Amino acid sequence: MDIAQRDASGFAQPRNIGVVLSNLGTPDGTDYWSMRRYLAEFLSDRRVIETPRLLWFFVLNFLILTTRPRRKGKDYATIWNRERDESPLKTITRSQAKKLQESLQDRRSNNGRAKVIVEWGMRYGNPSLEAAIERLSAQGCDRILFVPLYPQYSAATSATACDSIFEILSSMRNQPCLRVAPPYYEDDFYIEEIARSVTTRLAQIDFEPEVTVVSYHGMPMETRAKGDPYYSHCKRTTELLGRRLRLSPDRLIMTFQSRFGGAEWLKPYTDEAIKDLASRGIKRVAVLTPGFSADCLETIEEIGGENAEYFFAAGGEAFARIDCLNDSDGGMRVIDAIVRRELSGWL
Repeated sequence: MDIAQRDASGFAQPRNIGVVLSNLGTPDGTDYWSMRRYLAEFLSDRRVIETPRLLWFFVLNFLILTTRPRRKGKDYATIWNRERDESPLKTITRSQAKKLQESLQDRRSNNGRAKVIVEWGMRYGNPSLEAAIERLSAQGCDRILFVPLYPQYSAATSATACDSIFEILSSMRNQPCLRVAPPYYEDDFYIEEIARSVTTRLAQIDFEPEVTVVSYHGMPMETRAKGDPYYSHCKRTTELLGRRLRLSPDRLIMTFQSRFGGAEWLKPYTDEAIKDLASRGIKRVAVLTPGFSADCLETIEEIGGENAEYFFAAGGEAFARIDCLNDSDGGMRVIDAIVRRELSGWL
């Protein structure tokens, strides 16, 4: 619908409202070249890797991208959605957008005419954020709510997603009005649904964990020193979950996973903490990953595969991985609450 279109009375028709759900991204396939394209885009982001550019150019192109694509491709192959030929993250994010659209199907703007249209896009890989904005623009959206699905803010996740959106808009002559949903690491509805998912999962297994590990994606220690609030957001989420679940600090511990390279990252490291628990005689653990809004390689393979093996090898006896909220009823309640709150005044 072009902005110049008018109704029978001669007044311009109301423009629609767009919502874009966004997650980190996914390779198009598990083969070498698909993985290489994805990793090259991801690891070329200055928000993600802050190493001096010239040095990083040689490290990335002559070391990392020659070997890592094959290794990560094998990891992705263990979790790949073969029916759709895509990663679980892509499957889940699509479903989140579809369910949100159904939830907002009958929602209209203040004047009762403009509707809400939901799209989704990835910061890296496909479908792109640019394609999502193009689709919304083609459907007459002059107001867009951008929702980065990262509960805890970090420059390497939330900020770079915003950078991408701003860059896309910078090339548009007729820019839509843009809102960005803030991080929701301490919002009541988020904490409640995470706690509910933990309680539900533990009721389904045949053991009671002695320790529950709350694992977040790691970040270089340097980012915290530079003022990134990510660590404090993770700590706050963990504290609130501990209160809600009534677990003492020795039974609910915070760790960080997925470190990369030789620099020091946020501690304690998940893999080392898992091994240490088993070596100290802890036989039963559960692990949840509340920093991820959808299950992906880091939660399914790294936690449910690698870290479970570490635990058993060190003497552990029972290990449970707790799913992310994904597109479950609880997960959709969180996303729906964020979107409805941030659309206030437009709806």
